[in-house]
Amino acid sequence: MTEEASDRGRSKGGERHDAGEKRVERKSPHRPPPPALRPLRHLLWIFLAVFLAMWVWSVVAERDPWASISYTTFRTHLVENRIERVEVEGDRIRGELVEPVQTRVLDEEDPVTYERFVTHVPGFGDEGLLELLEAHGVEVETRPESLFSWWMILFYLVPFLLLLLLFFLIVRGGQAQGQRMMSIGENRARPYDRSKQQTTFADVAGQRGAKQELEELVAFLKEPSRFEELGGEIPRGFLLVGPPGTGKTLMARAVAGEAGVPFFHMSGSDFMEMLVGVGAARVRKLFEEAKKEAPGIVFIDELDSVGRKRGAGLGGGHDEREQTLNQLLSEMDGFEPNEGVVVMAATNRPDILDPALLRPGRFDRQVTMGLPTREDREAILRIHAKRKPLAPDVDLDKFAGGTPGFSGADLRNLLNEAALLAARKERTEIGSAEIEEARDKVLLGLEREGLALTEDERQLLAYHEGGHAVLAAVLPHADPLHKVTIVPRGRAMGVTQQLPERDRYVFSRDLLEDRLAVLMGGRASEELVLDTMTSGAEDDLRQASKLARRMVLSWGMSERFGRVAPVGEQEEVFLGQDIAQKREYSDSTAREVDQEIRRIVEAAYERARSTLQHHRAGLDRVAEALLEDEEISGERVRRLLGLEPEEAQASPAV
Repeated sequence: MTEEASDRGRSKGGERHDAGEKRVERKSPHRPPPPALRPLRHLLWIFLAVFLAMWVWSVVAERDPWASISYTTFRTHLVENRIERVEVEGDRIRGELVEPVQTRVLDEEDPVTYERFVTHVPGFGDEGLLELLEAHGVEVETRPESLFSWWMILFYLVPFLLLLLLFFLIVRGGQAQGQRMMSIGENRARPYDRSKQQTTFADVAGQRGAKQELEELVAFLKEPSRFEELGGEIPRGFLLVGPPGTGKTLMARAVAGEAGVPFFHMSGSDFMEMLVGVGAARVRKLFEEAKKEAPGIVFIDELDSVGRKRGAGLGGGHDEREQTLNQLLSEMDGFEPNEGVVVMAATNRPDILDPALLRPGRFDRQVTMGLPTREDREAILRIHAKRKPLAPDVDLDKFAGGTPGFSGADLRNLLNEAALLAARKERTEIGSAEIEEARDKVLLGLEREGLALTEDERQLLAYHEGGHAVLAAVLPHADPLHKVTIVPRGRAMGVTQQLPERDRYVFSRDLLEDRLAVLMGGRASEELVLDTMTSGAEDDLRQASKLARRMVLSWGMSERFGRVAPVGEQEEVFLGQDIAQKREYSDSTAREVDQEIRRIVEAAYERARSTLQHHRAGLDRVAEALLEDEEISGERVRRLLGLEPEEAQASPAV
């Protein structure tokens, strides 16, 4: 199956094209806790401090300053009339001696002198102890056993503190919810902070026309008198339009850095909320704050999320999105004048925007930002290569020519992938081989390792891709062949890659017919050489049918219909909009369209088969080279076919 860089679909978001922007210094990975958790952290610290204090106090309080002696020593002192008085509390006995004595105690290794002591009654009791104390004239004092314990306090205090903490969190959560409900209609636009990050037009490569339009906006904001003397008024709205990845948001950041006036930015989805009326309230708040800081700029990214056509759905015109759009229309150009506030917006779907939003007085100018040209791609690559060590053999002009259809985001990703590949190989510089490999990775996908193929399957792949490669090399209007491989990549089992010599904006019929023949080359080679058909032609057949349909329905390249394009008015399909959509041609015409598409595809197949039959020997040599090396360059294919490079690369101007 074929892979053409000029037909690649782009679905990535905008990326900035500058590499000279100031780096933001990395901070410590430690982040402060969110405000909602700070009181919880304080409570935990207080709880730990109280727990530690109570534990220390319990340990100190339970340490008895009196000497701890054995019950036997106590009986000995009692029999020898050395005890003056005792205090009994439960099973603990404290006493005072008539005079100090020196002997060993339980908690000391060496003999100590003590006058007060403490001991405990054995668990089996001593029934004659009281009579013995009375017989020796010892004063006896009894106290009830104390039930107080610090550990009991902790046992009851911990659940209480946990319940208190839970109650605090519930109350605080309710307050936060109430605050959110009260602030749900507040403005969510964020002011641009130039002290942290500043982008200028010098950081944007290419897009000369777009920059010229926006430089005029900056000049008007800086020197309004120069325009007002001629009666000129600043446009109220600038709409940046272009495919994803072309730098619309980057251009808005450049305007923010150059203008020197307050700049508010937010996404179109920030207006939307579940509650009705919230979006309109946020629009009002946004313009109120912007008017206070006038002159200023308001930037709305992804405008299509809030600015879609009204009345396009089944639900009528009272949904939240339409109310938000109505308020936006009123603020931009309604009954009250909007002085000093310029609205910028970006979208990659201008076709679905409401017509009232695009009229003069609201978005006066639509600044188109298309895919970069070859010259622009080289400039973008040079900007992104500033902080990357490139080897001397790297020719950025060559890679700019080999990346048609790449957006600025794709080019940035290309060099980043090359840097990662060089680091994986432990290189100190990024060479041409790494950039080439990164381009194959982006265009063709990752190699599928561990895929076991039989020799018959490898032969099928070799002849299938060989058929594409031979036709791409010999047909005069086909894009030049870059390489062909039977190494499985991405979802493809093999790939034939063609790279146009230049960017194409107009496609001739000869070029399209050659492209159809190249697409059918895989299936034609299978049937010509191996007398079989495989599922490998699935994507080829789909692309060929789609291209033939556009030739018939859109470009008037059909012999049967001539210069008539039998299609109805094309509109974007929304929920309910396609129910009443009418087709402006009959069923018989639709049948003829299908027949004409089949005729064009069949003619391309017959042309591919006859061409391969004429170059059968070269096809066999290409297939053998693929079976041996798995990947060969377009130059080698041309040598195997016996073609001169100039002849194979010739392509008429379109």
